[in-house]
Amino acid sequence: MLRKIKEPEHVTAGDVFDDLGFSPKKAASLKLKAQLQSEIVKRASQYSREQLQTVLREPQSRVSDLMTGKIAKFSLDILVFYAAQLGIQPEIKTTEPRALEAAHA
Repeated sequence: MLRKIKEPEHVTAGDVFDDLGFSPKKAASLKLKAQLQSEIVKRASQYSREQLQTVLREPQSRVSDLMTGKIAKFSLDILVFYAAQLGIQPEIKTTEPRALEAAHA
């Protein structure tokens, strides 16, 4: 018996935050926070939870929230601080949107 392949109900435009209905302003902020949090978690995985509490100067509950991806609980400012405490130097890089790059080529 052949099984019918279910068609996707929603095709993404390539940006999950836009797809979820966030405003462009909020989506831009969330993208930066998500990228930074991801880098922080990669670096933080080299430490024990107790070491992270000391390095980040935060209680266990905050470290747990950070490591489990609860980025809504953290401002971009505090994520930048955590990155610095872990030896990561975040920077904002600007680029032309892909559609404009092709038009100028």
